[in-house]
Amino acid sequence: MTLLRDMRYPTPRELALAARALADEHPHLARLRRAGSSRAGEPLWLLSVDPGGAEPPGRGVLVVAGAHANEPVGGATALALARRIVQGGAPRAGCGWHFLLCADPDGAALHCTPRPYSLLDYHRNFYRPPGPEQPEWAPSLLPPDRLPPETLALTALIDELRPVLQVSLHGTDLGGSWVQLTRDIPGLAEPFAKSAAELRIPVETGASDAAGWPSPGPGIFVMPDQEAAAGSAAPGAFHPEDTRLSTWCRTHHYAGTTAIVEVPMWASDLVDDPAPHPDPRGALRLLAGRLAADAALVAAVRREAAGAVASAGPADAPLLRAVDWTLGLIPQITAEWTGPRAPADATAARIASIDAFGRRLSLRAAAMLLRVLRGQEHPAAPGLDRLVTGWCTEFAARFQARWVPVATQVEHQSRTVLAAYERLLAGGPLSP
Repeated sequence: MTLLRDMRYPTPRELALAARALADEHPHLARLRRAGSSRAGEPLWLLSVDPGGAEPPGRGVLVVAGAHANEPVGGATALALARRIVQGGAPRAGCGWHFLLCADPDGAALHCTPRPYSLLDYHRNFYRPPGPEQPEWAPSLLPPDRLPPETLALTALIDELRPVLQVSLHGTDLGGSWVQLTRDIPGLAEPFAKSAAELRIPVETGASDAAGWPSPGPGIFVMPDQEAAAGSAAPGAFHPEDTRLSTWCRTHHYAGTTAIVEVPMWASDLVDDPAPHPDPRGALRLLAGRLAADAALVAAVRREAAGAVASAGPADAPLLRAVDWTLGLIPQITAEWTGPRAPADATAARIASIDAFGRRLSLRAAAMLLRVLRGQEHPAAPGLDRLVTGWCTEFAARFQARWVPVATQVEHQSRTVLAAYERLLAGGPLSP
């Protein structure tokens, strides 16, 4: 794919055009249809590769890309997988593969960095919606009558296709690769680790997003059941939503499983360090203090610019909602990190993952606020710009960040998706 050779992430429009070309080239193997519309009226495109006709209920695979606006690799992976399957390079007998090319095209239009050349470049046009506006998370935070159309389209697809496997393609800015599962897929850890090693991608063995989750193998995390989750929460990440209510778990209505595959844009070996950390609680106190101080700096600029922010136009409203959402989470996160459940034992990898998580929160809030102030030529913008620049430089230096080529990110995600399906197939009958 030319876009990958050029080291670029395709936009939703480019993905749709490429998918249309694939369907036109292979009309008996692939088809493209509109599965819904975004809040702004943008199409949600579903590319299906179904050589055997309509598969029996409970045998299909649904691959979801672009659920987070700032994680653009998923669309490229979805298209690469579709091409691979059409060309016979992946299992397809009796199974339809369905690719939602971008679950949030409105958000993707606001986060516009087709090829970030540095962490600073990545954050210059950064956007990540607040939780209630993210298609996968919205059911965890909103009542059914307030769900956004992107969520309704995704849940309708799950109900229509009843996939045995749903895969949500995600990407982290800096760190390693890991997989979250709503149910265990035995045997997945081995091909996942092999792919990561071959492609020189670290495995994030202490992923903060899955703190306290059972781990059957390095970088593989299985969502606890409801009873276990209530007693297993651990500092490291903070989820105001109930993950079990997200679209990830809707596949369980049909005996399906969801895998969330994360791959980094910039890799850091620090998140793959199995050595015991000498003082986890002390480290978490320091990280909490830094996060609170950094957030206070951003909040002070937000207050200073309150007048200008109040007069901001509709184009800035999503950015400001995201800034306020992010800043609102931080006091709860720091309380978790310094509370009585702070771990007495932890690996260096886990503390590094938490460190990265904290750094990106304040950085993201600052970057989105900067976009608003820069557009208004506000006098606070230059100072905030220096802050964002410094934080990006420190982040990259602290973690010895190295760029992972887009084609490498896509290859690792593709291998992991195929391995997850093959391991499910090996486990026995796929129909419910």
